[in-house]
Amino acid sequence: MEQPTAAPADLETLARVTGRIRENVERVIEGKPDVVTAAIVVLLAEGHLLIEDVPGVGKTMLSKALARSIESSVSRIQFTPDLLPSDVTGVSVFNQDTRQFEFRPGGVFANIVVGDEINRASPKTQSALLECMEERQVTVDSTTYQLDAPFMVIATQNPLEMEGTYALPEAQRDRFMVRVSVGYPVAASELAMLDSHASGNPLDDLEAVTDAAEVRKLSQIVGQVHVSPAVKQYVVSIATATRTSPDLALGVSPRGTLHLVRASKAYAAIHGRDYVLPDDVATLAGPVLAHRLLPAVEASMSGRDVRGVLDQLVAGTPVPAVG
Repeated sequence: MEQPTAAPADLETLARVTGRIRENVERVIEGKPDVVTAAIVVLLAEGHLLIEDVPGVGKTMLSKALARSIESSVSRIQFTPDLLPSDVTGVSVFNQDTRQFEFRPGGVFANIVVGDEINRASPKTQSALLECMEERQVTVDSTTYQLDAPFMVIATQNPLEMEGTYALPEAQRDRFMVRVSVGYPVAASELAMLDSHASGNPLDDLEAVTDAAEVRKLSQIVGQVHVSPAVKQYVVSIATATRTSPDLALGVSPRGTLHLVRASKAYAAIHGRDYVLPDDVATLAGPVLAHRLLPAVEASMSGRDVRGVLDQLVAGTPVPAVG
């Protein structure tokens, strides 16, 4: 049975709503259109976002601005070295009155979970997110609790060379659909920030421009975007190139391949198309795949980073003719 394609009216609705979200977020994060686009792509593709950069460039502001733009349940977890897994997932507590155990939900029970400085918690606590990020559920004391849709984890982390950080396990990184870096603002944006942020917190003025139900509908529209067999083969070819490259010790997982297709469908929908182009895949290959890769010893010693290796592999992969 052939999958229905996204209707023009649906794509117009998606463009209108995502435009409102973008405008809302850019009131707080100025001069970073690519970063804001990546965040919206992850939201529509039902993925999770990892924001990595040095302190003070707006990682938490970006995550909070996106969360406040959607009228839904929002939870913020401050990851610290003494944070316990039960603080994240929840815990069963014995009730003296009823003589029964009662489940008290943890921070992940929300539509949007903002995990601040995720790599300052111990690997044991970081691993508490594995099940909920992949399966949208939490299991505590042999009982499974489903998480409401949409469910999105927006995590921030500092570079590993910063003091007091723990490296995210490979399994944890692989569950994030996209990793972005905010970077320092350009001079004009930083000057505007001094005017808009100096007198108060711009987050206080943000109001929701959509709700969880509409986000679910938009995600369904994204699911109807067409991906041709040639584009699918292009995605697989890129993934295969990372697995066979002598410069990489760890290539892209099948989950990464699937995430690249989902993100490309959301990216195409945002740009008003009901089909994915190879350019969409090439544009998103870096943000979606780079954080899943590990460099080989020789590549590390020669100073080559995984993003540079990935860019070369994408450039060397034959682009299919789609028309």
